[in-house]
Amino acid sequence: MWKDPIVEEVRKVREKHAARFDYDLARIFQDLQEQERQSGRKVVSLPPKRPLEVEARLKVDGFSPEE
Repeated sequence: MWKDPIVEEVRKVREKHAARFDYDLARIFQDLQEQERQSGRKVVSLPPKRPLEVEARLKVDGFSPEE
């Protein structure tokens, strides 16, 4: 099976990063947030989107989110 070298490189970096924090998701997440803060880049957070089936059901029930 053919392996994508870019995917393999990303997986190695991800594995190395996770190992630094003993695979503790909370610590990994905290580190990524700190890297984000230190980057100086503008970060945009958008509100979560509702699944389309929920929107359709609300319309069928006569409810409008704009109300």
